[in-house]
Amino acid sequence: MSFLFQSKNHFNLANLFTMVNIASGLGAVYFISQSNFFTAVILAWVGGAFDIFDGKIARRYGLSNEFGIQLDSFADFLSFVLVPVFLIFQAVYAQTHGVLFAVAAAVSVYYVISGLRRLIQFNIDAEEGEVSKFFTGVPTPLGAILLWLVYLGAAYGFVPPAGVMAAMALIGWLLNSKVKVPHP
Repeated sequence: MSFLFQSKNHFNLANLFTMVNIASGLGAVYFISQSNFFTAVILAWVGGAFDIFDGKIARRYGLSNEFGIQLDSFADFLSFVLVPVFLIFQAVYAQTHGVLFAVAAAVSVYYVISGLRRLIQFNIDAEEGEVSKFFTGVPTPLGAILLWLVYLGAAYGFVPPAGVMAAMALIGWLLNSKVKVPHP
């Protein structure tokens, strides 16, 4: 079991936690495609919990490496960018038509590209084992939480589809903004 604590091993403990995040994200995509939004959200939150711990484990046991940094960003892209956008698209935008649907699609693509750009830039700037005190721009997990809140507002009838689009565009912009967000 010592391989779990070897930094160069792709299947070290921290990376295994990241892989659970990926598996949760894939499960969430499946359940969204089946219109089982409740289970999808639960799996997304499970992925989020594993995302919190993978970095803590990597730093505590000196397991941070380039592979883990890349793997974590892939997991974040799946669980915190694609999953919430797909959920909103299926649960909220699927009932829209015509121009409103086209705008919803464009805003969704904008959000996905914004999230991907943020994660790529984060990887370019990342140093193995180092954590800054602040994120520049809203991190993708926080962006996902904000989108979950928007989704809940739409699910309970408080936020119309146009409001969801506006919120998604704003959060997408915040991902790459100069806003400073404290690192937990």
